[in-house]
Amino acid sequence: MIHRSPKTPFCRSEYSPQMDASAFVHPLAAVIGHVVIGKNVFVAPFASVRGDEGQPIFLGDESNVQDGVVIHALVTERNGEPVEANRVDVAGRKFAVHIGRRVSLAHQVQVHGPASVGDETFVGMKSLVFRARIGRRCIVEPGCILMGITIGDGRIIPAGTVLKDQQSADWLSKVTEDYPLKSMNQAVVQVNTALAAGYKKIPLP
Repeated sequence: MIHRSPKTPFCRSEYSPQMDASAFVHPLAAVIGHVVIGKNVFVAPFASVRGDEGQPIFLGDESNVQDGVVIHALVTERNGEPVEANRVDVAGRKFAVHIGRRVSLAHQVQVHGPASVGDETFVGMKSLVFRARIGRRCIVEPGCILMGITIGDGRIIPAGTVLKDQQSADWLSKVTEDYPLKSMNQAVVQVNTALAAGYKKIPLP
């Protein structure tokens, strides 16, 4: 379902999702409000991308939003004025949630803005990202909680990690050539961009 957002006391404008023609949103997913979706993005069944409270939400080219993923954000506007504490700056532009290029959000991930995920990063199943920034080419293994921290580029967040202080985030190990999951995101992106292209050829029910 692709749906316009309403005017509210915290957002004075109605917004409809903007989606590149090559992207695919499954009919059992919901994309609502001020959401921008790039090229060859795949949004799987039962995903929810809601740009009706915090907005805008941005999904970069060739990223994938897998089954049961929720992307949402805290209010970014009050009485027509921006709530800066609830926005992230990416290359000089402000977002509620920014997902970079070739990012994989695996099954049941929750990204709750303000938050950003850098290019070519994999976020593993059932992980939570809230008030956090994740760098490029990171691997977040399943079941992590990342809150109130910034993670540098090329870091590994081990399965089940709870990170809420910056000092611990700064000590995360870097992805090395012998790390077993080093190339996993590349394969996941390849599969999901192929799915987006394939589903575009099938008429919707």
